[in-house]
Amino acid sequence: MKHCLAALLSGTLFGFGLSLSQMTDPNKVLSFLDVAGRWDPSLAFVMMGALAVSVITFRFILKRTRPIWAEEFHVARKKSVDKPLLFGAMIFGIGWGMSGYCPGPAVAGLGLGNPEAFIMVASIYLGFIAQGIWARKRFKKSVPVDA
Repeated sequence: MKHCLAALLSGTLFGFGLSLSQMTDPNKVLSFLDVAGRWDPSLAFVMMGALAVSVITFRFILKRTRPIWAEEFHVARKKSVDKPLLFGAMIFGIGWGMSGYCPGPAVAGLGLGNPEAFIMVASIYLGFIAQGIWARKRFKKSVPVDA
């Protein structure tokens, strides 16, 4: 129950912040990406705020032996940049630029009843499924079969 309460509180805070900063509006995000036209720097301020909070709080939080409501911390251990990361980032960026929706604001847009958000979230899940199928096929090819 503690996990659900933490997810509810953090999700509500995140959604409120996205709405307050107008980041649930794809046009606002697309204006940020339009650096050669009518550029709107507000997304940069949202990102800088999130980064500042994370940089400051992670130093204190990760000094703990374990999280408050979990057995262990779940942080990325991979520190290298590889082809799947670069290719995935490129595909993510193309989708973001075409739609104006990042996954978080797309989910928040569901609560606002935006039809585009429903299409975007469904498409995100189709991408998850497609990548899972691709990864399983790739893994099967790399594992030798015993005779």
